[in-house]
Amino acid sequence: MSAAPQSDNPSPPRIRLIQSQAELDSLFQRFTHEPLLAVDTEAASFHRFHDRVYLLQLSSRLETAVVDPLAVDNLAPLAAVLADPSIEIVFHDADYDLRLLGLEYGFRATNLFDTRIAAQLLNEPGVGLAALLEKYVGVTLDKRFQRADWSARPLSPEMLEYAAADTHHLPALRDLLRERLREQGRLEWAQEEFALATEARRSPDAEEPGYLRLKGAKALPGRALAVLRELHQWRDQLARRTDKAAFRILNNEPMLSMAMSPPQDLAQLKAIRGIGTEQAERRGQEILAAVQRGMSVPEAQLPRVERPPRRPPDAAYEARLERLKAARNLLATQYNLAPGVLCPNGTLEAIARLNPTAVEELAQIPEFRRWQLREIGDALLKALQRPAA
Repeated sequence: MSAAPQSDNPSPPRIRLIQSQAELDSLFQRFTHEPLLAVDTEAASFHRFHDRVYLLQLSSRLETAVVDPLAVDNLAPLAAVLADPSIEIVFHDADYDLRLLGLEYGFRATNLFDTRIAAQLLNEPGVGLAALLEKYVGVTLDKRFQRADWSARPLSPEMLEYAAADTHHLPALRDLLRERLREQGRLEWAQEEFALATEARRSPDAEEPGYLRLKGAKALPGRALAVLRELHQWRDQLARRTDKAAFRILNNEPMLSMAMSPPQDLAQLKAIRGIGTEQAERRGQEILAAVQRGMSVPEAQLPRVERPPRRPPDAAYEARLERLKAARNLLATQYNLAPGVLCPNGTLEAIARLNPTAVEELAQIPEFRRWQLREIGDALLKALQRPAA
């Protein structure tokens, strides 16, 4: 039962901009009595080195407000609402927002509804917010400000309207998606996924040096890695000091080019694609100094990429994994779901390694959801028990 898109957009939200602690406290006095609150954040990672919440959008079923976190003393009232199990918090694609709120403020959500997760479990062809609102609510979002600098002040009325639209329609979208999940018997699946999405998380690869996370870096020899490391460190220190996005100081591609073919003077530096004349004249000596530091690292101290030991070939494991994938793909067709949504490859790999023979063993695999155990557990066990081709 999908809602027929309307021909005209519903009225845009009447925007309340909250710019004082007194206004914020008054707003949350009302929100604490609401059963549902839609939340979104705007950061400025495209412009700033320090990623933080620069705008907070909130919508109950009755009211939409935009909060300027730079203008209030603290967001403690939001923490209380997020932690209240009686208030359902609606996000679209909550992972980034919850990560940001957790890292900056230590906030966590308790009772979550994520419209993106819901859309994936309904096998929607488009799970972005714009596609879902257009299909279900008849709203066409204006994405002009997708990469706007939300750290700038003052914010224009158009930017505030854009920001408010992201949460204003979320309660209605949540209702429609929840009803479809209930009709298809997948509401419990979604609720389990929502609960897992609220768990504390850290950034992926948090312990790996930043220069090694650049695409292609791990294939470089030691000397090139040393140059890349020095350039990356110089760039990050300058980006941190000026609070500018690192790529606005120096892009990844010219750093990789310089690591492979280190320039020796300004003329060679200017010839590198991605280094403009202005950049070379303004920061050229600093860049060349970083290159020289990398070239001066003693051979014995050159960085090395630590590669995990290769698993010995295991034909039986590979055969089990292929049988599991074949069974999962067939089940995905029957459930009308993307294979990776029904059961990701990483989970199948964990099952193939354990090679369980009973449901109880299968239930011990951390990656395997309870809803997956109920729906496809028996079928996957049977696939494991089939003789290898």
